[in-house]
Amino acid sequence: MPSVPDQTAPMSKAVDPREEALRSLDERAKALEARTARPPSQVGELNASSQAYKILAELLGGVLVGIGAGAVVDWLAGTAPWGLIGGVLLGFALSVFMARRTANRLMAQAKAEEAARIAALNVRED
Repeated sequence: MPSVPDQTAPMSKAVDPREEALRSLDERAKALEARTARPPSQVGELNASSQAYKILAELLGGVLVGIGAGAVVDWLAGTAPWGLIGGVLLGFALSVFMARRTANRLMAQAKAEEAARIAALNVRED
């Protein structure tokens, strides 16, 4: 007697080609991301100390250039301490501006790297 297939068993779902294509695309995207992922940047101790020295050099350099420019103005114009005083003030203002610009750039870079690190962790959790 031939066996009759069980009519009560659920039918298997047909594979949706769109879902299969999305799954394949997702796998390829993850593989591409793994191949092209940049190693984490060195915003660690060495890079941080070099950036601190750069800011220090900007602060000192601005004041020293201001002193030099003020001394030259005093020598050429004969205005004794006023050129030197003005040069120091201008040099200090310029050096603070440059140091603040560098610090803002470093903060933006650190925030972007932190956001990228968090996004990478979130992707790995999924």
